[in-house]
Amino acid sequence: MNFDAYARTGVDLVNARLDDLDALRALFPDENAWMRDEVAERDLATFRRAQKRLRDIFEYGTSGRDAEAVAELNALLEAYPVQPRISGHDSSDWHMHVTSRGSSVSAEYLAGAAWGLSVWLCEYGSARFGVCADERCGNVYLDTSSNCCRRFCSERCATRSHVAAHRARKRAATLTPA
Repeated sequence: MNFDAYARTGVDLVNARLDDLDALRALFPDENAWMRDEVAERDLATFRRAQKRLRDIFEYGTSGRDAEAVAELNALLEAYPVQPRISGHDSSDWHMHVTSRGSSVSAEYLAGAAWGLSVWLCEYGSARFGVCADERCGNVYLDTSSNCCRRFCSERCATRSHVAAHRARKRAATLTPA
């Protein structure tokens, strides 16, 4: 199983706009088209609540509150238990699902996200859970840098923030008398 991919589903959920059912459907990539097809309006509230809880985990990790991140992940694992099973249509298509047959889309997705983030925390520590340093953004990310120094969710945010800081320094320099 690719636990990193499951952890990234948690990131994707936190960063998603969940304004309506169409926005929720946009969360599911093509390999999870069945989720996109089966998700219903009733799932929207569940995803929104989980989105808030997952964001809290990233904020706990960013601020060094490991025990709180662990407690929240354990609560999510209890709410969305992992019940692995093998699924597929023939011997060339075997793959794992993380919930029992007949589970809702939200149960399947959230069990995978909670499991992936839990494995990530155990493997790398909660300091690798980040919130973008660009105050205009707020997206979360998993820090995969070699020395745990990532501060932005993307190169775009890093560049935008650095350019803004550079311009602010230039303005300050021109306003300061020589």
